[in-house]
Amino acid sequence: MNSTNNKFSVAPMLDWTDKHCRYFHRILTKQTLLYTEMVTTGAILFGKGDYLAFNAKEHPVSLQLGGSEPKALAQCAKLAQERGYDEINLNVGCPSDRVQNGMFGACLMANAELVAKCVASMQEQIDIPVTVKTRIGIDDQDSYTFLCQFIEKVMPFTKTFIIHARKAWLSGLSPKENREVPPLNYERVYQLKQDYPHLTIAINGGIKTIDEIKQHLHYVDGVMVGREAYQNPILLTQIDSQIFGLPKPAIDPILAIKALYPYIEQQLTKGAQLNHIMRHTLGIFNGRKGAKQWRRYLSENAHKQGAGIEVVEQALTFIN
Repeated sequence: MNSTNNKFSVAPMLDWTDKHCRYFHRILTKQTLLYTEMVTTGAILFGKGDYLAFNAKEHPVSLQLGGSEPKALAQCAKLAQERGYDEINLNVGCPSDRVQNGMFGACLMANAELVAKCVASMQEQIDIPVTVKTRIGIDDQDSYTFLCQFIEKVMPFTKTFIIHARKAWLSGLSPKENREVPPLNYERVYQLKQDYPHLTIAINGGIKTIDEIKQHLHYVDGVMVGREAYQNPILLTQIDSQIFGLPKPAIDPILAIKALYPYIEQQLTKGAQLNHIMRHTLGIFNGRKGAKQWRRYLSENAHKQGAGIEVVEQALTFIN
């Protein structure tokens, strides 16, 4: 079982971390581990589209799977390894109703034995690592003891856990509300690393700055950032030097957009729409003069029939 570097990663985010997003993020950072959106086993095994497609330039890339049927997960993991993914991640953290009805996501925390079977079943079929993304608890099952019991059941089959430091409310809160409520509890994740030093523990939830990332790395092995990396992707340009210690300057945001041009042209010839690619880049100039005009111009023009590189070039003229 090879290991991926979980020191810094961009979280799997539904409707956000699609292949266009990951390609753009890879231009900004070479070392960061990138995650797909959560893909259900049903979509992969029975869906009409190719849910495993990704660009070779996205490596290292992890496929996040949603499911709770060991055999189906193992089948999907095998297909993903054949396609070249670097890691498989099991979603035991998403609180949405849609996910609970399919018996996967955060509700699986209440069934650690099933999670252990799922991970074991996948690991038997593949050589790449299987990791688990979970919460610190669910509903009223939110004691540190509950978290440890979950970890102990699953850890014979994986040594890597990404812990969202907020418990999941499975009823009464929308997934959006559950991103802010209840409060984060980073200390509990630190304690987990202290008590299980042989495990690789990465922390997730509410992390926004390079300084915060560095602070967490004093206590855990890895940091996963979600919304901040997406909404302010300039953060990603500092990761290779500041977090991985590579002696290379951060890529200039304008050059990063221009580096996307060949990809945009290739995708347009395959039928992609410009706005589907460029929506992931809207926040790259946040805080810079002309950022608002950049966002507005793209929002108003990138969706138009036949929109191409010229729309991006025009949008860039607003940036100073």
